[in-house]
Amino acid sequence: MEHIGYYLKEIFFCKKKGRLTFRYENVQKYFFFQDGFVVFAKTNCPQELLGEVLFRLGKLSDENHSKIDDYIEPKKNIGELLVEKGLISTEDLHEGLNYQMREIVLNTFSHFDGEFKFQEMDELAEQEFGSKISIPVLIEDGIRRMKYDPHLKKFMEKKAPFPKSKDFFYRLTEEEKDILKIIEGKTASVAILQSSGINPELFWKSLYLFYCLDLVDVEAEENVPEQEKEKKDRDSEDSYKRIEEVVKLSFDLSSMNYYQILNVSETSSHSEIKKAYFQLARRYHPDLYGRDLPSDIKEKIEDVFDKITKAYHILIDEEKKHDYDAKVYSAPKEDRKDLSKRAEVRFRQGKTLYDQGKYEEALALLEEAIRLKTDKANYFLLLAMTESKIPLFAKKAEENFLKAIKLGQWSPDGYVGLGLLYKKEGLFVKAGKQFKRALNIDPENKVALKELGLEQKNVKKGLKGILSFELFGKKKK
Repeated sequence: MEHIGYYLKEIFFCKKKGRLTFRYENVQKYFFFQDGFVVFAKTNCPQELLGEVLFRLGKLSDENHSKIDDYIEPKKNIGELLVEKGLISTEDLHEGLNYQMREIVLNTFSHFDGEFKFQEMDELAEQEFGSKISIPVLIEDGIRRMKYDPHLKKFMEKKAPFPKSKDFFYRLTEEEKDILKIIEGKTASVAILQSSGINPELFWKSLYLFYCLDLVDVEAEENVPEQEKEKKDRDSEDSYKRIEEVVKLSFDLSSMNYYQILNVSETSSHSEIKKAYFQLARRYHPDLYGRDLPSDIKEKIEDVFDKITKAYHILIDEEKKHDYDAKVYSAPKEDRKDLSKRAEVRFRQGKTLYDQGKYEEALALLEEAIRLKTDKANYFLLLAMTESKIPLFAKKAEENFLKAIKLGQWSPDGYVGLGLLYKKEGLFVKAGKQFKRALNIDPENKVALKELGLEQKNVKKGLKGILSFELFGKKKK
């Protein structure tokens, strides 16, 4: 099948390096791959050019955007020229290039009738590429974001999918996991759909996602002795659980100090610190994981073990421990400040895209903000609001509304948002309970009053639309 997902799967799992060319009518794009990442992308689509991307992200003013052609010089990169002229910062350029590369790839997922050609290269000049994006992340985002196309059904319907690797199982939504669980390797895809009652478009997109992430294959399964196959399945399941655990831990470690990482107290003895370290080492040492894991997962495993080891070496040495305690308890941590700053930038970018109705684009930025800063109620609230706008993310929206409520328990916004989500899903009793909880905090909350039929009758004229739910107290204009 001539589709970007098919080629990304082949390039990633076969560890290919080189250039993929895409042509469709007047559109022409080039993608460069190295070590499991997209490291560069080039396009002739006007809406994907760097100037347009910087303008949409709010990095380039209206005036400078309208005059961008005046800044172009022969043999010079437009981004570098904009930095030289002081119109954007180096950080703005880096963010713009990352976002542009991602959009060039993701926008290609809507095409099933283009022409692809891959050219392998022995080595790419790494110094030319300042950014990189994981291929599995692009596969996941691209397939979820694209509209359903009949080519997906044609590609899959007569084939019997069977479970394969579980390395990327953790990337799936709960709804997608439920679909994957009914695939057993003996039934044709179209028969699975007919007996499941699942929405057809969701089913075919999910099945294609499983295929591109190597979670399923669609060829005949090799004859494997039953006992050997069962053992292989058990080993695979255990491997998946450990990978999912270490990936989650890699995100949590950024907000943990050395005592929290080793799960010891400031007064723990040397023997207790040593015991804690060796327990963690027996669980998270990189040698315990498969050598054929994707490079981004390997990096997370190695990063986790490096931080565990560093925590141990600091806390087991009295002098180093004393210096560390002085730094932790008497001065703010610079790296934590940087993380908070980066998180706030991603949050503001996500908020801008949310306000523009670009929910799929906002999603990735908000998820990154939360990975960097895990204790902000308004981050979870906006993420949940964004997910509630995307049909496939209703379950995740509910989970994140609950997290927003837990972190900001004295704010009615989380309850109101969750109530509106339940109402949208037809769960009217549950919705009503959330609106009542919002009123317990704010008896004058206009949205909750309206939804419960309790709004005041003497609302002044000219307040049309004020009852529309807006985040953070923003009134609808």
